[in-house]
Amino acid sequence: MPDSLSKPKTVAILGGGPVGLAAAAHALERGMQPVVLEAGPQVGHAVRQWSHVPLFSPWEYAIDKASERLLTAAGWNSPPPDLYPTGGELLAQYLEPLATRTPLKDHIRTGSMVTSVGRAGFDKMKSNGRAFEPFTVRYQNGKGPEQLKADVVIDATGTWFSPNPAGADGLPAIGEREMQERIAYGMPDVLGRERDRYAGRTVAVLGAGHSAIGTLIDLVRLKEEPPGTEVIWLLRGDKPEKAFGGGANDKLAARGALGTAFAKLVMNGKLCVETGFRVSHISRDGDKLRVGSGSGSCGRFVAVDELIVATGFRPDFDFLREVRLSLDPAVECPPALAPLIDPNIHSCGTVRPHGARELAQPEPGFYFAGMKSYGRAPTFLMLTGYEQVRSIVAEVAGDHEAAARVELVLPETGVCSGPGAETNLVQAETAGCCGGPAPEPKSPAQATGCCVADVKAKQEGKKGCGC
Repeated sequence: MPDSLSKPKTVAILGGGPVGLAAAAHALERGMQPVVLEAGPQVGHAVRQWSHVPLFSPWEYAIDKASERLLTAAGWNSPPPDLYPTGGELLAQYLEPLATRTPLKDHIRTGSMVTSVGRAGFDKMKSNGRAFEPFTVRYQNGKGPEQLKADVVIDATGTWFSPNPAGADGLPAIGEREMQERIAYGMPDVLGRERDRYAGRTVAVLGAGHSAIGTLIDLVRLKEEPPGTEVIWLLRGDKPEKAFGGGANDKLAARGALGTAFAKLVMNGKLCVETGFRVSHISRDGDKLRVGSGSGSCGRFVAVDELIVATGFRPDFDFLREVRLSLDPAVECPPALAPLIDPNIHSCGTVRPHGARELAQPEPGFYFAGMKSYGRAPTFLMLTGYEQVRSIVAEVAGDHEAAARVELVLPETGVCSGPGAETNLVQAETAGCCGGPAPEPKSPAQATGCCVADVKAKQEGKKGCGC
């Protein structure tokens, strides 16, 4: 049994991204011993995969307070709070200095892939005395298997490396795994690192979220340069306008501008739109990739060179089989959190701040934090993740009052971090509106990116603003 009176608690933090490092910073401030296990060769390994993407929220909402205090003590100059960083700037100006120039540097182990977590001396079935034993965290590094004993485990591994498949039923489409070399997931850098892969090709993008929209906007830009680039938007639903967002009504200007810019591209015919396209089969057709929807006489297909799947992400629980977990059956998040973030009900603006109480698991001392705590929900906020770990660490320290206290105030529609569009393109595409400002919605469900005149036209049975 750990003697909490004689030595500080060891907190194993799985994942060295923004939320994982924030958890370590709070643990240090509370006199604990954090150990950050990052699978990648450097901190922020997942962020590096979308380093070209701007955040929707400015620096003001991208920096954790405890981390900022560590950086300030090390002589760090904070970025201008009103500027919008890219993922690469978040790394260079915040995460890397935090990991290398503050006391956190002695608590981070990179190249350390966690393979399993359990209770020392207890399998999942054994209960008596379980809560008094430390966790066993096993991980692989360049030296082989390693093992760590910890009093608390915070899983902040995120979901980036477990994307949802292309199949409309949540399963990989038939042939999807065999065609992996022609399929990318998430938001590839089509204008930078991976330009040669997509330039002059026919590219389909599957999805209707911000990652899909940002990628489609970049592909349209690519289309304007090398000849032969063709862009196809594969949409599972039947209403493209749902992807346009709230336009001018969005309290996050960058996010609203993204939707408005995309609506104009669709309206102007800059890309081909295939609605009601529920991918079922993927196969090779000569030198093309044949992406099919449905089967038999009702089926249809598109022939492309490359497919980008931007259908969201899901958590990986494989290495947690010996941990006692309680998860919402649909969202795959802590049950108390599910009603707050179910994407069928909420936008990120309707999720109230939450912490240790909502994130607690049946396994005492084990918590999810960050994107993984949201399961399959796509509405995670970076600043909310910082509030999560502040509360969790306070609870672990025995400061129940601080753990229960809300120390986060968000704008009406939230402070979303995530993929955005190239700022110059957004400004160019949103310089004017075809029919005046977007109307004030009576409810969030009524918000669209359409202008007043276009909404009126739609009501009259006409088409406008992509509606």
